[in-house]
Amino acid sequence: MTLPTEPKVACIILNWNGWRDTIACLKALERVRYSHLESFVVDNGSTDGSLEELRKVVPDKQLIVNGKNLGFAGGNNVGILRALQGPADYVWLLNNDTEPTPDSLTELVKVARSNPRFGAIGSVMHYADNRHAVQAWGGGRVNRWSGACPLANSPRANRWFTYITAASMLVPRAAFEEVGLLDDGFFLYYEDVEFSCRLRRHGWNLAVAPAARIYHRENASTASDSITRDRYSTASGIRFLRAHSPVPWLAVTVFLSNRMGKRLLTCRPGRFLGVVRGIGDHRKIDRLYGRGKERVTAQGVQLAPIAVSLERDSLERVEK
Repeated sequence: MTLPTEPKVACIILNWNGWRDTIACLKALERVRYSHLESFVVDNGSTDGSLEELRKVVPDKQLIVNGKNLGFAGGNNVGILRALQGPADYVWLLNNDTEPTPDSLTELVKVARSNPRFGAIGSVMHYADNRHAVQAWGGGRVNRWSGACPLANSPRANRWFTYITAASMLVPRAAFEEVGLLDDGFFLYYEDVEFSCRLRRHGWNLAVAPAARIYHRENASTASDSITRDRYSTASGIRFLRAHSPVPWLAVTVFLSNRMGKRLLTCRPGRFLGVVRGIGDHRKIDRLYGRGKERVTAQGVQLAPIAVSLERDSLERVEK
């Protein structure tokens, strides 16, 4: 199916030490039935030979090389800026460990065009190893008191959602131009939740395209390392709550008490230490990028500064 006068879409795929997944995703994109689609691969400082492999299949003008690992938000922002320098009407953020179905983009664009105030449109994510099971129905709801943000796994009305998952998220150019890019103070986790909340604060709505199906292998880069996930999600959770909770100090207290208490009660000292390290990371992030609240209450997260944020290596990344 082809829409008349199809809008131009730029797809951003972030790669970090996962060239096999990325190449598989690119092959799936070749089967997507949409004529005005351009894909960009952003390599986020890979150390596994990804660049050599990607250069075999990705044209130079579509391969963006970050000299450092800028995290999920920072890496995607470099790709988003490249897309916005071109004619793209929409930007499609797509995880590299996904397989979009042939009509997925057409369905996303169809929903996007049905309402000019849809600021982010999500897909229905299915498990790659169990394709009949729904992993996420486009996004979920976040509790601004505890930081909990469970994903929906069944159909919901668009007004129910408070965030769209960035595993597959279509965003119109006008939304980025109004509210800014992702906040690159989020190295991993919560960046899509914060961006969705910022969209809603500026009067944009969220939506899910129920016929846009994506197969997803979740957490391909950190699947076996729960301590690493605890560290990143703690730092990002604190940043989100300080920016968007009605009473930030209380919300952060609840958030940390829940995380630390559960890990102590279940005798998981390694994961407790991951939470403690995440608190330290958050303090470093504050110094580098400013408090989340300060950034989202003025003019949103600005476009230009994000692309040149190269201090990320001063935050020591936990490797597997």
